[in-house]
Amino acid sequence: MAIGRQETTSPVPYPKVRRMRFRFGEPEPMAHHFIQGDIPLTHLVALLSGAFPPGEESFIRSVRKYSDEITDPVLKKRVAGFIGQEAVHGQQHRRLNEQLIANGFPIVRVFTFGHDALREKALIRVENLVPRSVHLAFTAAAEHYTATLAKRVLGTPEIQAIPGDAEVWNLLNWHAFEELEHKSVAFDVYRAHGGPELVRIGVMAAMYYVTIPGVSLGVLASILSDPRSWRPLRVARQSIRLYRGPIVRGLMKEMRPYLRPGFHPDDIDTTELLERWRRELFGADGELLDRIG
Repeated sequence: MAIGRQETTSPVPYPKVRRMRFRFGEPEPMAHHFIQGDIPLTHLVALLSGAFPPGEESFIRSVRKYSDEITDPVLKKRVAGFIGQEAVHGQQHRRLNEQLIANGFPIVRVFTFGHDALREKALIRVENLVPRSVHLAFTAAAEHYTATLAKRVLGTPEIQAIPGDAEVWNLLNWHAFEELEHKSVAFDVYRAHGGPELVRIGVMAAMYYVTIPGVSLGVLASILSDPRSWRPLRVARQSIRLYRGPIVRGLMKEMRPYLRPGFHPDDIDTTELLERWRRELFGADGELLDRIG
């Protein structure tokens, strides 16, 4: 099935590929608990950073399965931007992950796939066992998760005020910004291909109910694997604060619109937020201009 011009639904600009180079551990070494000494939040960021590279490679593969069928030049260029951005995200998170492994976060190593690793081959085998439309529906749903988190990170002053390693925050802000830039690309490929609404909604529904328990177990496993984080009372107190705070509180409610038939990611307008952070990060005096390689 050719994916043609008339089926492109989103008017958003092309995602821009920026070749970034962050300086983790320079000039000062990263603190072990690099988010304000906050144990659960540090391990949550480490867990997400570890999972991003293999996840983003899977997202790229899901979209590439349709690349030969895309005839709309606008959608084709947006897909190229999506692939380029996701590739750079994986590259920079791998650099952070190397630092995290060296700093004593062994769970990050679980997600470190080499190109010939058995785990990567097993993941690709699973991807190929399901219909490609399901794989792409999973990517579209995951992109809604990252876009929702990105909107929270960039749009909540309370989150931006959390003290932590400055370069890790630079990475997170840049990653969040680009997630908003390409938030609807996989969705538009899915819809243009004629992906069923029932499958799209069903995949998100399955993810919706396992997200908080699954991530919580992952963070707990990460903490247990790190002897320097064995502070039960402190972890319990900080975990309650994390669940009640601006990162997690109300997050799943913000996910629910995706379950509505006819939903589109651009129904959630982030244009103003994107423009503000484009100036902040890459404007004339942008904070990250010197990180572009």
